[in-house]
Amino acid sequence: MLHDDRVRAEIGARLERLTPDSPRQWGRMTIGQMLWHLNQALLEALGQLRTTPRPLPLLFIVKPIAFNLPWPRGARTAPEFTATSEHDFAGERSRCLRLVDDFARRDLGAPWARHSAFGPLTGPEWSRFMYRHLDHHLRQFGA
Repeated sequence: MLHDDRVRAEIGARLERLTPDSPRQWGRMTIGQMLWHLNQALLEALGQLRTTPRPLPLLFIVKPIAFNLPWPRGARTAPEFTATSEHDFAGERSRCLRLVDDFARRDLGAPWARHSAFGPLTGPEWSRFMYRHLDHHLRQFGA
């Protein structure tokens, strides 16, 4: 979970290891776009980005997969999280580090924002999901 200090420190160190030239392992996003994408997801979790609810078909199957199995490369994403222009690497990385800290300061027992695909999530579910999302994209760029 991203609320675990050790896990959050590891994510922070991996973000710090990224460079503008970090090689993409798969997908089409540039590194600046990937960081912007992560920031959009963090903003959704924090309730600072309104998203259009998109219930997934067979959610009772998809949600356990998203929370427990390796994520596929190149999976579709919601329009609110699709980068269509270039984004500044340094600015987006700095913003991502700040948003990760903001996210971790939220009380796990407090009410959390609704996820655009999975609907209502608890604090622990958000914390686990956001760690998996960050991990997936950091691996995408070799960190």
